[in-house]
Order: sequence, then structure tokens, then C-alpha cells
Amino acid sequence: MAMRINGPGAQLQAQRIAFGPPGEHQVLLRVCACGVCRTDLHVLDGELDMAQYPITPGHEIVGRVVAAGTAVTQFRIGDRVGVPWLGGSCGVCAWCRQGLENLCDNAVFTGATVDGGYAELVTADARYCLGIPEHYSDIEAAPLLCAGLIGYRAYLAAGDAKCVGLYGFGAAAHLLTQIAVYQGRRVCAFTRPGDVESQQFARTVGASWAGGSDAMPPQPLDAAILFAPAGELVPTALRAVRKAGRVVCAGIHMSDIPAFPYSLLWGERSVSSVANLTRRDGVEFMAIAARLPLQPVVESFALQDANLAIDRLRRGALQGAAVLVPESE
Repeated sequence: MAMRINGPGAQLQAQRIAFGPPGEHQVLLRVCACGVCRTDLHVLDGELDMAQYPITPGHEIVGRVVAAGTAVTQFRIGDRVGVPWLGGSCGVCAWCRQGLENLCDNAVFTGATVDGGYAELVTADARYCLGIPEHYSDIEAAPLLCAGLIGYRAYLAAGDAKCVGLYGFGAAAHLLTQIAVYQGRRVCAFTRPGDVESQQFARTVGASWAGGSDAMPPQPLDAAILFAPAGELVPTALRAVRKAGRVVCAGIHMSDIPAFPYSLLWGERSVSSVANLTRRDGVEFMAIAARLPLQPVVESFALQDANLAIDRLRRGALQGAAVLVPESE
């Protein structure tokens, strides 16, 4: 059984999907857990041009190998593996040859161009799957595969910032805060104005300050990372960063950025985006997750309740990450 979307704007519907034997480089996984990501909302709402329908969303997949293709050597039957957003790339274009497979024009994206993990079974390219540190349970590991990975790539883009602002305090921000604090950095958390509950949550996972996105931090930020897909936050964040500060847009989709005075950008401030992830990001982040005592905050939902989880995410009614769990056989 899979929860699938037949077209933009439609509700997820339960459908039966037939699976053949995996291809040469593929693994067939029995899904143990799959995180619910904001990118899934963009797929459901038809906001990503690359998305293909009908599609099974979900790209934070934790599963066990039940079958493997003839060329698969890194995983065996029964191994627990993770499937991230980047499901494949061409390997021969200029971007791939530079180690920037995340920019490949022919990349494959899990849950957007190929079926994802809102299902009991999923097929994935083993060359793009990741090992998962054993001390995380299945539901704890799921958000590591996008909230963690994309957050990590955005974190790298923020450079050596000692004071980091995180706009939109959800699954990615709560993991990234723990990493930053472990490394001796300060985190300022920005939530929806008036969202006292999320601000308190941010403090419990290590933020030194938390307030609404309409507030200024107690000191200028060295860098700001935007997880909220709201273009109006770009000039807001520029006001909050110091000279030579960076604003990193971490979402795959964002509403239009409004016009703003050049004075906000002046002083060698910069605005950049993070696109997708590379396999190297995945390996590096999982090594960090193995060393650090990350504590993912998750709320689990039955697979058939995927529409409820999506609605909770859309309304900002979650702390941490939502994770779908198929029924055990």
C-alpha cells in the first residue's frame, strides 16, 4: 500500500502498487519509517516544476533491504539504509564531474520524480542510499535524511558564523541547533510572531534566544538560515545580519522576495541558496550524527494518516518532525 497523489492540489489516496525485481543498481526496501518534509507540501501543491504525477511522496526513508540488484555490493538483505532526496544523477555532466551532483540537470529526486517512501515498499538506487547510525531508532533516523542533511548543507554555507539565526523553527532547525550548540556557536531562533510554544521549544534544544520573525535579535547575526519558504523574510534577515553577514535560503521553493533597499545588502552582505544535497553531504552528516548525541523530536503517524500529518505540518502545529510508520506485518 502507498499513499499517492494523482495531481497537484489533490489529497493523498491509498493505492496498491506492484513491485518487480530491483534493477542492477537498485535495492527494494521494506519501509520502516518515512519523515514528512515541507518539500512534500510543495509537491502536493504543485509548486515544483520537476514533480511528476501520479507520485508517491516522501524522501526521508528508513528501510530494510528485502532484495538487491546484481551490481549492489554495499548493502545486504536485512541491512537498514536511508534514502534521501537526491535519488540519482547522470554522473557525466560538468556539475557531476565537479562534485556538484546536486546541480545535475538530469538528477532524480525521491518522492518528486520517482516514487518515495509514503509506502510499505520502495525501490531506490543503492549508490545514493546511506548507512544510518545504529543508536537512532527508525523514527528518529527518518528526519536525519532531509531535515538533517539539507540543514547541514545550509550550515556549511553559513561559514564559520559564531552567531547563527534560524528562521522557521521546525524539523531542520531543531537538529541544526543541537549541532551548532555542540560546536560552541550561539543560535537565535525565529518563529511565527506570537508562537510562544515554538519559541520555548527552541530554547529547550539549545537556542540562546527565541522570538518572532518580526523581532530583531539581541545582537547582529553572523549568518541567517531561512527554512521558512517566505520570501519576505530575506530582507528581514538582511536587517539582522552584520556587515559581511550571509543569508542562506535553504528551501527548494520560496515565495517571491519583495523589493528592498540596497542599503540592506550593502556592507558586503550576501544572499545565497542551497540546492538539494550531494552524497558527500550525506556521508559527512551521518558521521556527525554518529558522534553527536542528537535527539530528534518526532511525532509518529500511521501511514494511512498521512493527510493528517501533512495538515499538521501545513498549520505549523508540530514540534520537531512528523514521521509516517507503515503497519508491521
